[in-house]
Amino acid sequence: MNCLFLLKSKKPEPRNQQKDRRKAQNSAPGQRNKSETPSFNLQRPRSLPSGRSIRDLDREREQSLRVFTYEELSEATCGFSRRLKIGHGGFGNVYKGKIPTTGDSDPPLVVAIKKLNPQGLQGHKQWLAEVEFLGVVNHQNVVKLLGYCSEDGENGMERLLVYEYMSNRSLEEHLFTRGACTLPWKQRLEIMLGAAEGLAYLHEVKVIYRDFKSSNVLLNDEFCPKLSDFGLVREGPQGDNTHVTTAKVGTQGYAAPEYVQTGHLRLKSDVYSFGVVLYEIITGRRTIERNKPPAERRLLEWVKEYPPDCRRFSMIVDPRLRNNYPSAGTRSLAKLADLCLKKNDKERPTMEIVVERLKKIIEECDSGDSYIAASKESSQVRCNSRAAGPVEGSLRGGVSVSVSVRE
Repeated sequence: MNCLFLLKSKKPEPRNQQKDRRKAQNSAPGQRNKSETPSFNLQRPRSLPSGRSIRDLDREREQSLRVFTYEELSEATCGFSRRLKIGHGGFGNVYKGKIPTTGDSDPPLVVAIKKLNPQGLQGHKQWLAEVEFLGVVNHQNVVKLLGYCSEDGENGMERLLVYEYMSNRSLEEHLFTRGACTLPWKQRLEIMLGAAEGLAYLHEVKVIYRDFKSSNVLLNDEFCPKLSDFGLVREGPQGDNTHVTTAKVGTQGYAAPEYVQTGHLRLKSDVYSFGVVLYEIITGRRTIERNKPPAERRLLEWVKEYPPDCRRFSMIVDPRLRNNYPSAGTRSLAKLADLCLKKNDKERPTMEIVVERLKKIIEECDSGDSYIAASKESSQVRCNSRAAGPVEGSLRGGVSVSVSVRE
């Protein structure tokens, strides 16, 4: 796959020189050697919601993206102990770690460390894409990359990424894990609004996420959603072009039909994936449920039998909500999902429009449905007993699979 930017290659630095370099960095915090920071090809200007360009963000982030040694990250995870493993996937494992802070009395910083398999070109490309993309963007609904490591080890090139730790796991875990506490309706809407704002930000800078799904929406201590796992990110079409052509990768059940069928990728391909997740939060079901009767195994085919305006629509709403949701608001959300899922991508709304529609649905919910009092009471349950649970849903080493099934 083509990366969003180009990382200048350089020869691996011997470990002893890296140790000396790290000591020099620690003795002079805030001073960074320009050659140690990924260099980006930023010829084309970008427009951001804040009015700043990608080049501006690059200069700001240059001083904050830390270069770790392999030894540092090994110590942070007790030698990449199995008991600290919080996720895994086709490209490696994710560990919970603790990084010492500058102050002697300050507690260590808890982080999530993704360790990619030493072999594998595809894993390296995804690592490169994440370093280059997350190294220059900063948004409250995009997971924060704290640093990275790239060293020549005994088993090949060691590639690691260090992220902020998301204690409340992924949206997928809360929706589908047996025994997990049920997310109240209002909270589901707020999570999807935050995720939509993150996607709208990416589209504003002409970036296609390409892998939006519930497992890639992480939740922090306050249940603020953050998009993660940017290994498949692509630069969007430029000029008069309507799409980019690329290899068909992603996750089965979430990919837009035009992408699956032709390999043509558009910004609104992400909008389709967002519509799939909207139906996941409405129904509490995965996009593919192999243990269901044949007519119910594919989520999008099943919900077509219960359109938002029909009397039987309530039959598809997540039963764990115990009827504690607004009927009109839920139908409005399903109608928005249907717009996102239009086969013709030109008929789908932009993510900016989706954000505004979600805000309106939330406002309508707050304005008077009888369920609200009970919902607000239940929304105070934050599952604190599980808040520190060891799951990092979006950072599972890149659990994306090739798309070969037409949806």
